[in-house]
Amino acid sequence: MRVNPNLNPGLTSSVRALSPLGVIIFPAIDIHKGRSVRLLQGRADRETVYFDRPADAAKVWLEAGTTWVHVVDLDGAFSGISTQLHHVEEIASLGLKVQLGGGLRDFPSVRNAFAAGVARVVIGSRACTDPDFVGTLVEEFGDRIAVGIDAKDGLVAVEGWVHTSGVDALELAGRVCQLGVRTIIYTDIRSDGMMTGPNLEAQEVMLKNCSADLIASGGVARMEDLAALAKLGKTHSNFLGVITGKALYEGKLDLGQALRRFPQG
Repeated sequence: MRVNPNLNPGLTSSVRALSPLGVIIFPAIDIHKGRSVRLLQGRADRETVYFDRPADAAKVWLEAGTTWVHVVDLDGAFSGISTQLHHVEEIASLGLKVQLGGGLRDFPSVRNAFAAGVARVVIGSRACTDPDFVGTLVEEFGDRIAVGIDAKDGLVAVEGWVHTSGVDALELAGRVCQLGVRTIIYTDIRSDGMMTGPNLEAQEVMLKNCSADLIASGGVARMEDLAALAKLGKTHSNFLGVITGKALYEGKLDLGQALRRFPQG
């Protein structure tokens, strides 16, 4: 499946229109060595394999009614080189809108992702080390470029969360917003995969200090967590949605029920 990687100024607004309750649910598919896995707090030594083929995970979430999936190439995140595009292309060919992150640190990687059918790419580590690179991408691809900010104690983590930078997450968000980024995925690393609930305070602070649309990630374990995040959407117009992974794979959160409670259009 191939798409034209030109500007798509209506992407963010069309996504926003999907959910009247302010929450778009993005099921997560993390790919490591060709399999669908989850890492506890991003640690490669705390891996659980859920599907031998990532497309099989995508089919489950598609059948439950999702229109979007959030895909992370963990091999690319760790190495800096995207290596799982054939799996991503297979997922996109199912008719799902794919938001992809991991290893997208140069123009060829971004173009290849769009050519594989990706709807939106997420720039992570290089956004921290070279924000101007993000600005150049935005000039060419518009709102199909998002920035992923993964933070621990307020500081940005990079390279698959292996290292913590000295960059303040709020400062980075402000910088990329000035460069024209319209979507930020904000992950609280300490809550990711722990299924103890999202860090609502951290997400709200980011919402208040960021003009871009925000997708929250980390800690969602039950329907009540989605409801709590939905309240942020009622008070902050730039709250776009939530990424959830382990809770779905462990059966703690039923995606079909969640989508019925928070209709996706």
